Order: sequence, then C-alpha cells, then structure tokens
Amino acid sequence: MATVKSIYEYIDKIAPFASQEEWDNSGILVGSQSEEIKKAVVCLDATKEAARFAAANGAQLIISHHPIIFDPVNSLQKGSAVYICAQNGISVISAHTNFDNSKKGINRELAKRLGLKNARQIKDSFLFVGELEREMTVRELAEFSAKALGSDSVRFADCEKTVKTVAVGGGACDEYIEIAMKAADCFLTGELKYHIMLDCRELGYPVIAAGHYETEYLSFMPLADELKKAFPEVEFLSADQKNPVSAV
Repeated sequence: MATVKSIYEYIDKIAPFASQEEWDNSGILVGSQSEEIKKAVVCLDATKEAARFAAANGAQLIISHHPIIFDPVNSLQKGSAVYICAQNGISVISAHTNFDNSKKGINRELAKRLGLKNARQIKDSFLFVGELEREMTVRELAEFSAKALGSDSVRFADCEKTVKTVAVGGGACDEYIEIAMKAADCFLTGELKYHIMLDCRELGYPVIAAGHYETEYLSFMPLADELKKAFPEVEFLSADQKNPVSAV
C-alpha cells in the first residue's frame, strides 16, 4: 500500500529533503503521512487550479515543485489552494530546492533537453554544465533554446562570442553566475534581472534567460514517470499547467 510517507521517502532518495536551502519550505506541507494514496497529481505549481483538478479527479495527493506554503500563513482563506486541499483531504508534498540540488533533478533534465553532452553537476551549486554538439553564437543558442524549451520569451545578453560549453540552472539562479563564469562559455537560466544582464554584457560574458516556467516545467514533470514505475498501484496524473506569464 502506497502512503504519503512512502512516496515522500522515495522522493527523498532521489532528492534528499535535508539538502533544501535554509530559506526553503519543502516536504510534506499539507495532510497526513499515513494517508493511503491511490491517485496523485504531479504539477510545477500547487495553485488553486491544481488543487481543484486533484479534487475533481479524486486524488489524495499533490506533488509539486514550488511549495504550496512558502511564507507563514496568517489566515486560511476559503478558495485558496491550501484550503481546497484541506477541505478535500488532499495531502501535498513539495520538492523545491532539494530537487534543484539533486543530481537526478531539474537541472539534469534541463541539460538533457538542451542536448548537452557530458552533462555533470558543478560542485557546490545547483548548476549542471555540458557541451553543445557544435559551437554556436549566443543568438543561435538563444534561438535553439527557445525551440527546445517551447519558450516565446527568451532574452539574452550577446557578447559576440561563440559558445561550446553551457552552464544551466532552471528558475532563478543568478547567485551562481560567478560559478557559471568559471565553468562554461555561457550561462542559461530561467530569469535574470536587467542590471545583472547588463553587468554580464559589460564583462563580456553571455547569459540567456529562457523563462522560469520553461526551464522548470518540462524538467520537473518526468518525476511523474519515475513515480509510476516505483508505485504501479497508484495512478499519477500530470496537471496540464500553462505558463502563467503571457507574451505578445
């Protein structure tokens, strides 16, 4: 019999929850460890839409990347994601920075989707680094990334350099830019502030911001396939989430 605890322990083997950042809130955030699970929903964001989807499909568990509870909850509002889960007896496991940190997590998948060869994790960071099949200009890499990740809002700081090695970090990883600079010709992440991209351009180091959702969604959802193999008695559903940020 699969329970919240047994699924939590399986994820813990892939991405130890003890490895999460101090500021993070990953783990079992709603529900009971002993709850039997027959149906579960895997999603990037534990939104109220995802909670309603889980409730409508009779799921007992949501497994999300971004924590359903991040900041302290001062009041439980009717209609919120946490409220809907509690109301319907749905437990929630969120695997955030522990999954980012994992050698089998988001950034390994991101490197795979970009076709990077010899992909490996850079010591003391979330980042993975690998080699492109061929050298590209920064613009070519940005265009290639847009197609590979299905992104329509890729931004980049072009330094008129060719790129062979790429460091990747899904979501927002600007704190690792200096590590990326030492490890690769270019750094690709989800989002970067304007002044950081400007500074990188001034330093002659190319960076690409391919979208927070785009660099994480397709890289987190393969977890559903892993869970299906580990728990064949459980039906795992993938929440069909769209990018909440639109582009024109």
